[in-house]
Amino acid sequence: MSKKLSLLVALVALLAFGTNAQTVEELKAQLAEKSAALGALQGEVDGLKAKIATFPGWKTGALATIGLNSNSFNKWLSTANPNSAATTFGITGNAFANLDQEKFFWRNSLSIAAAKTKLVGDKDLNDNLPDSLQAGFETTADAINITSLYGYKIAPKWAVSALGEYRSTFLTNFNNPGYLDIGAGVTWTPMSNFVVVFHPLNYNIVFAKDEFTYEPSLGCKIVADYTQSLPMGVAWRSNLSAFVSYSDPGNFSNWTWVNGFNFTAWKGIGVGVELGLRGNRQESYNSFLSNSAATAETVAISDFDDSTNDGENPVQSYFVIGLTYNISR
Repeated sequence: MSKKLSLLVALVALLAFGTNAQTVEELKAQLAEKSAALGALQGEVDGLKAKIATFPGWKTGALATIGLNSNSFNKWLSTANPNSAATTFGITGNAFANLDQEKFFWRNSLSIAAAKTKLVGDKDLNDNLPDSLQAGFETTADAINITSLYGYKIAPKWAVSALGEYRSTFLTNFNNPGYLDIGAGVTWTPMSNFVVVFHPLNYNIVFAKDEFTYEPSLGCKIVADYTQSLPMGVAWRSNLSAFVSYSDPGNFSNWTWVNGFNFTAWKGIGVGVELGLRGNRQESYNSFLSNSAATAETVAISDFDDSTNDGENPVQSYFVIGLTYNISR
């Protein structure tokens, strides 16, 4: 009897194992089937998105990056300033409105970058100062750029185009200086996400008050804008805007290059970083005049060099890292 009972238990266990093994295999088969179906549906979704992206009509979108950094030290004796604090708040924003039709296109964009920083070297001392001498927020980044490009298509990838671009600051010294480029030429669009503007007929107008020395000039405008989706859901946008002066290329030319990366995690919210670089000899020259006893009469821009300005003819830069919010349709 005992032997029969043992055989019965073994048989039941074997049947249970076989049933479980069969169930697992069936579940794996169902999972493979569903995964294949999901992959097919995702392919259809991606195809529909691609058709929407290339469909003629208005495309609009906006992206904002907000960065905040704050630190405070109290009696941190290992530092030179044991009671210090610093706070930096920065924001960048990019918006576009593009119209693409069979015979023409119209591309418009707006970008801003701003940052404020407050640094307190000694909080104990600062708290005892009168309100008029309390440390406040200072502007550490300030830029606005508005661009409008119209093109009439003469070939699938080529268009005769006209461009207007305005660049300045908006928190401090608005339009002082301000740059306005107006010109015409051709636009090349080798891919839907890559646009190159070449305008050999362009006038660079510079707005500035009397204490600043800026010269407008005729020259060539070059703009390149590229967007790409990178692995892991990272979106990249790179924009280069350059002006080459015909009258004095070394002194009156300028360029700005901005790169932005963002990763969207949930419902348009994500993490992003934006890096901006600029080269502008006229701005370096006027900064030198503002911070020294020299004048435009004693030191002309043609005599201004690295040795004159203690090596300060730099590539200007800024970067902002923080949360992003993306709106597009």
